Amino acid sequence: MDSNFQPIDQLPTFSGQQAEHERIEINLLLEGVYRIYGYDFRNYSYPSIRRRIWHRILAEKLTTVSGLQEKVLHDRECLERLLSDLVIHVTEMFRDPEVFLTFRQKVVPLLRQYPAIRIWHAGCATGEEVYSMAILLHEEGLYDRTRIYATDINEDVLKKAEKGIYPLRNMKDYTRNYLQSGGKEAFSKYYTASKDSVTLHSFLRDNIVFAQHNLVTDRSFNEFHVILCRNVLIYFNTQLQNQVHTLIYESLGPSGFLILGDKETITFTKHASAYEAVSTADKIYRKVQ
Repeated sequence: MDSNFQPIDQLPTFSGQQAEHERIEINLLLEGVYRIYGYDFRNYSYPSIRRRIWHRILAEKLTTVSGLQEKVLHDRECLERLLSDLVIHVTEMFRDPEVFLTFRQKVVPLLRQYPAIRIWHAGCATGEEVYSMAILLHEEGLYDRTRIYATDINEDVLKKAEKGIYPLRNMKDYTRNYLQSGGKEAFSKYYTASKDSVTLHSFLRDNIVFAQHNLVTDRSFNEFHVILCRNVLIYFNTQLQNQVHTLIYESLGPSGFLILGDKETITFTKHASAYEAVSTADKIYRKVQ
């Protein structure tokens, strides 16, 4: 996931007062980014945020957090580069195929009762999982009555997602995931290949709305039958996780389904009792109150 970042042992190591000074500097940087630009990373996991900030410091050929702060607060392009470091964009088509298989087997039959279906992919990154859901729903005969809202904090990755163009080299892994998820066709049916990339067929984009949305600062914008927020919450601290879980709870309709990442849970949130597990192993839950 962090292959583009400096290994931990190459980052500066501080102890005692130096470590405390560094933490203060990082807090000031994040506070400045929030106050000036509105992006709130103040409650992200500190080890993760520190690693990503130091990656940007080194990439900008700077030596201190304060130096990065000065540049970020006066240079919008530097901010955009920092945002690309801070927002995690690790995804693939039919990632964790067993989740999509369980969704196909246990959730799809219950979605058939709705004349119109609304799904929210929160933190959609470059869109691979969004298109995976579109393919699954197409095969189950539900896509024509579904609207998928795919959101992310980063405008650049949303632009990539809208294009639906992915590296050809990934198709072998994506095809394997697709088949393991219960895919019913030849996966190549869904894209056109060129020299080194593939373009997903346009009908898969017809019912997808890509939009910028900040899980930390923005509010609920609709009521959904399904919300996928996978591998996003693990980068937040407990306070922020609870805040986002409240947003999700308020955005999920009665008997709606929530799908989390494999290392995420609702167990220790204040809304835990509002859900029942459809599949604990696959982190699929249904709202019951």
